[in-house]
Amino acid sequence: MKTLFVTSEAYPFAVSGGLGDYSHALPKALRRRFVGCRVIMPLYSEIGEKYRHEMSFIGNLSVPVSWRQQYCGVFELKNDGVIYYFLDNEYYFKRPGMYGFYDDAERYAFFARAVLEILPLINFFPDVIHCNDWQSALVPVYKNLYYSNDSRYSKIKTLFTIHNIQYQGKYGLDILEDVFGISYEQKNLVEYDGCINLLKGGIEAADRVCTVSRTYAEELKDPWFSYGLDSIIRARSDKITGIVNGIDYDIYNPQTDPMIFKNYSFETISDKYENKAELQRMLGLNVSPDTPVIGMVTRLVGHKGLDLVKYAFDKILSNDLQFVILGSGDEQFEVFFGEMASCYPGRFALRTGFVPELAHKIYAGADIFLMPSKNEPCGLAQMIALRYGTVPVVRETGGLKDTVLDADSGGVGYTFKSYNADDMYGALNRAVGGFYDKDFWQGLVKKDMQCDNSWNASAGEYIALYRQMTSKR
Repeated sequence: MKTLFVTSEAYPFAVSGGLGDYSHALPKALRRRFVGCRVIMPLYSEIGEKYRHEMSFIGNLSVPVSWRQQYCGVFELKNDGVIYYFLDNEYYFKRPGMYGFYDDAERYAFFARAVLEILPLINFFPDVIHCNDWQSALVPVYKNLYYSNDSRYSKIKTLFTIHNIQYQGKYGLDILEDVFGISYEQKNLVEYDGCINLLKGGIEAADRVCTVSRTYAEELKDPWFSYGLDSIIRARSDKITGIVNGIDYDIYNPQTDPMIFKNYSFETISDKYENKAELQRMLGLNVSPDTPVIGMVTRLVGHKGLDLVKYAFDKILSNDLQFVILGSGDEQFEVFFGEMASCYPGRFALRTGFVPELAHKIYAGADIFLMPSKNEPCGLAQMIALRYGTVPVVRETGGLKDTVLDADSGGVGYTFKSYNADDMYGALNRAVGGFYDKDFWQGLVKKDMQCDNSWNASAGEYIALYRQMTSKR
């Protein structure tokens, strides 16, 4: 089985979010299970010299982008046993950052076409091309348009994974021919609701479509979650499946994590509480082993449930507990929680920005981890929290529902259904009540730490899907 994994970002080279972690961890897990998985991504300027010095130049070719012919250099690097290919074009990719440019449509049209053009150069014709999000959605579209009569390509199957349907790659129809090289007679491939929608094109053109959790695959049929694409999802539901993400157990391991205060395992739970005490000291909280600490590591935006937390904040802090938030985002939330840090000294701490070392310390040092998301395609933080024995409180949506069953039903955390501040508060109260039952809580923490949310199980589901697509045993 051979798979080419197409992504716009991958750890440790260039990362902006969960896709970058996914694009590193899944290929590594596939390789460990003897699937010949290679990864291809753009050569962004922010990829550091350390990695550039390790790359080998494979060759170059000319890539058609509508009426243009654009240079593409191909570099190769091996990382964690996986071969990565980096596509070089300084006009498109030598910029500060990865996304948000006026010509992103052309940049990723070039990228998609280059993915298919380089296969003879690297002498790798996979059984499956696995594409991710709108930036690579044109790969299955272009394969069907321009390569279906080439015997080297005709047997290749395409899988398209939707990580977050909110981001769809929408553009005006006026650039259909000039930028994408698709004729108006073929516009139905990518046209939706009066504009170009690249995500819709990937859904239509790919042989199979996947989302990053089973619940999210069902939720996307509902207009509440689908950002306008529910009719397409329902029409193509026969080829859509959901596979929940995993987390990289090499990175998130409390026994070996160099970023936490003291390493521990489910057999040495007492060492976790040293992490709690040091976290309290570091953040200026009152050092109290018997006071539950609630942690959040999140973007401070509405769909992460911060409006619920804001609404119920005083009510939450009326209890004998402490609260820690790490993140940045909308000004309204940064200002509000900044003011709350002044109102509740020694009991609430806010740290803004993305600070990986502090994030790890919160996962290890908090007792309870809160994720009240309005929607969450998969979510990684709740699985990281479980790994570190920090009991999650989550809303039952997307991957949160798939990975956290309520403790009152024998599960590993506390859940609530309605997107409602009072329901969130009720779930938190139940968690705090559980914390004060020391024998129960210690058993729950050990149970959480023994959950298997590694990529091993998820990789097995992807392999089964690849085999189903290609009829290979």
